[in-house]
Amino acid sequence: MIVGSLWSPTSPPAKWLGFVTAIWVQAICGNNYTFANYSDALKSLMVLTQLQLNNLSVAKDVGKAFGLLSGLASDCLPTSVILLIGSLEGLIGYGVQWLVVSQRISPLPYWQMCIFLCMGGNSTTWMNTAVLVTCMRNFPKNRGPVSGILKGYVGLSTAIFTDLCTALFSKSPSTFLLMLAIIPAVVCLTAIFFLRETKPASGPIEEKEETGYFHVFNIVAVVVAIYLLAFDVTGNHGHVLSRAFAVGLLVLLASPLVVPVYSMTSTWTIFKAKSNSDIERQVNEPLLVSKILPERQEKTETVTASIKVVEVKRRPLIGEDHTILEALKTFDFWVLFISFLCGVGTGMCVMNNMGQMGLALGYMDVSIFVSLTSIWGFFGRIVSGLVSEYFIWKSATPRPLWNAASQMLMAAGYIVMALGFPGSLYIGSIVVGICYGVRLTITTAVASELFGLKYYGLMYNILILNLPLGSFLFSGLLAGFLYDAEATATAGGGNTCVGPHCYRLVFIIMALVCVLGFGLDVLLAIRTKIIYSKIHVEKKFGTNGSHSNIKQELA
Repeated sequence: MIVGSLWSPTSPPAKWLGFVTAIWVQAICGNNYTFANYSDALKSLMVLTQLQLNNLSVAKDVGKAFGLLSGLASDCLPTSVILLIGSLEGLIGYGVQWLVVSQRISPLPYWQMCIFLCMGGNSTTWMNTAVLVTCMRNFPKNRGPVSGILKGYVGLSTAIFTDLCTALFSKSPSTFLLMLAIIPAVVCLTAIFFLRETKPASGPIEEKEETGYFHVFNIVAVVVAIYLLAFDVTGNHGHVLSRAFAVGLLVLLASPLVVPVYSMTSTWTIFKAKSNSDIERQVNEPLLVSKILPERQEKTETVTASIKVVEVKRRPLIGEDHTILEALKTFDFWVLFISFLCGVGTGMCVMNNMGQMGLALGYMDVSIFVSLTSIWGFFGRIVSGLVSEYFIWKSATPRPLWNAASQMLMAAGYIVMALGFPGSLYIGSIVVGICYGVRLTITTAVASELFGLKYYGLMYNILILNLPLGSFLFSGLLAGFLYDAEATATAGGGNTCVGPHCYRLVFIIMALVCVLGFGLDVLLAIRTKIIYSKIHVEKKFGTNGSHSNIKQELA
């Protein structure tokens, strides 16, 4: 009986086991960012120009536009169903791409390939929505760490897939696509049994325990990132060492299980004590209830009859739960939306074109840049979640200020890449990775704090529309047209460009876009200062803090 209670869906160990499976889902959810690992194979097999290839990458990002469906579904379907839909869609979308790249079937017509890339991109929106919405509702007092950890593992997933494939399958594009098809489906089917919405922490003791556990998750995530980074920067590895690396990585990914196991052992005595006290109460409680209940019922009916409920309909304030239409009518939502577009849209352009950017600068193997962007994107995600949460508690610093800082750093990174000196792509991939990670984590948390969690699933997916929109504007149009203008035709019908000039104007324009995003983020920080002052007071003193302390902090 004790064991059954301990592992009930609402018990603390089961809640933490659900979060661990959420981490695993996020660790395989970054398949949409791995296009550079197999884009050159698609370009060769299908004989595409750079503009056509870029539009294929846009097609996979357009899949995220249909994430609105997963957002709507999150309000009426259980987490398990949303995960199942995502896993099946990814299996089909990436499975067909594998058939083409492995040459098991002839290349499909261009429009059909667009559809299957779109399916692969859309699959991640179902997985991300299921995980993020569920965990945000389960841990509402730790939104920064939750967003940072989960989005951090999404960032690492590109490096996880890339490095595992490099270690085990010698960088084969077809095998890489097979992994993208099968592994997410298996992980999502596992998470279906454990991840579900549960009751959030109900008091300061539980909240403090949550914070401690999140520190453990952060430490494990940092170790995973350093482990991946060490493998990337140490050059080529032999067969035995590569296999050993793969085994070590799998062990590290399993290590977050220590938290639910520890939670189970630490609460065992509590459940046991409660079960003994429940037996005593069951003997005395029926008599007590039979005496008290009629009296309470009579009083309740009397009070209810004397109260007249008056509903006053008003527009919700920023910081309260908004419906989607109410949020869309606010100025703050559109400031957040456009500033998000400036950051992630330009970042998507770099990630989609990293293969061609590397080749233009003379690098034959661009997998190192894909991994660097992924790993440093992780550090941007996880550190920004922790740091922004700390400074809200410490000094009520508005979270959008961290987005503003990332915009300026990203602009500097684009200027470095535009110069095209030796090593500039290394610096640029690191800077873009960090800033892209910051944008995703901070914006995810800001949206929940400004507009609430009631319709968060759909709200999150409306913001994610910036990924396909940004991919179309900056990758499909800007980079595609400007690259083709600089490229020369090849004998097979495609084109190629070699030299720093290939993307120089693209980088300069994107730097200017980031400056615009900086201004919008500063504006949003000013407009939301009072909201973060209230969150600061709640974090520091709790909802029952003394009036004098609260008045002093707000002053």
